[in-house]
Amino acid sequence: MEVPFDELQSADLVVDTIYKGGNISGKASEVLSKLLPNCSNSGGFRKVMRKDGSGLPAYVVLYTSMQELAWPDYLDEETGVFRYYGDNRTPGKTILDTPRKGNLLLEFVYDCLNSMDGSIKNIPPFLIFKKGGQGWDVQFLGLAVPGNPKISPDKDLVAFWRTMDEKRFQNYEAFFTVLDTVSPISREWLYALIYNHDESIQYAPDVWKNFIMHGRNGIIPLIAKKIPKVPTKYDQLQSDNEGTLCLMKIREHYLENPYGFENCAKNILEKMDERFQDFSLTRPWRDGGRDALGYYIIGGGSKANYPLRIDCAMEAKCYSKNRSVGVREMSRLISRIRYRQFGVLITTSYVHDQAYREVTEDGHPILIVSATDIAGILRKNSITSSNIDGWFESLDNNDNRNFQRRMKAYYEGH
Repeated sequence: MEVPFDELQSADLVVDTIYKGGNISGKASEVLSKLLPNCSNSGGFRKVMRKDGSGLPAYVVLYTSMQELAWPDYLDEETGVFRYYGDNRTPGKTILDTPRKGNLLLEFVYDCLNSMDGSIKNIPPFLIFKKGGQGWDVQFLGLAVPGNPKISPDKDLVAFWRTMDEKRFQNYEAFFTVLDTVSPISREWLYALIYNHDESIQYAPDVWKNFIMHGRNGIIPLIAKKIPKVPTKYDQLQSDNEGTLCLMKIREHYLENPYGFENCAKNILEKMDERFQDFSLTRPWRDGGRDALGYYIIGGGSKANYPLRIDCAMEAKCYSKNRSVGVREMSRLISRIRYRQFGVLITTSYVHDQAYREVTEDGHPILIVSATDIAGILRKNSITSSNIDGWFESLDNNDNRNFQRRMKAYYEGH
């Protein structure tokens, strides 16, 4: 669904609707300031203040391009969880010293969320938009609230360090939940939030009322289960320019040393999910189709009980983007998986549709990590084309040390 530019001032907000920008050059064609009452025409954080003298925001717009390499905002449609990064994105300032005070706002709303004094009523609705496909177009992703019932209070707003131009600084990583709104977000509610806030609750969606009443436990996420399908070659290879450069560098680095990619793949897997642990690489000449064996650890964090350790077999393929992982390679991994074990196939390329279909249709316990996944994992871990050589160096040094230890143990055993 699309809403033309000349209808913005009367339009309600419907999830996934595209709101069209104008045809005039410059900010005159900007959408959000026309679509939303009292909204500014720029910025990632756009606060609209109440008119009751409280100094509190009526509602907040979070705008994202979803394309910033260092700050990968992300919406998980299957859980409704939205990850958003704060506005301290350059060195030289403290975490709260930002022009739009976005990080200060994040601190405020998460303090309200986790307090027990009723201040949850001071939390404003968050309206999430992302850049559309053309010009000034934007897409409405939904009405959101801070936190999530499945994310603990100490993890829904986290300050972390980032290095840029050899300078360290802090920013926030915040987790929101997109609410399951049945009806459109009405303009009547938005106006009431600004000009008649005390009475605005009567115009609010039911999911918002439930959140205000019950807090974190009253969050009802918008969950959109994905229909299982075999991803195309394009799906598995797509990446932005920076991700493409990193993948090219990986292929070039391990062109003459394909076995070295196994250690790289192990590190990528551990960066993807820290619960992948204790991987040991098999020797190249006795590979048997498994490049590494390790565990996936599941536990509640208690010292009293042992965590569940699930056996995992990993196979790594450093292929060019035009060479697929075919049925033969996939069948070899499938045949090597033991009872109560699962496999991971990591490739810098893609899995051929016939091989992928065999995995999905027969229900084989195989996790596939292709080129597009690798690009995303590197981005999330701040590995770029400018610093990836240092990452290679650390991996190669570690691999050499591990190889020497394995050889020493082998010869001492014989």
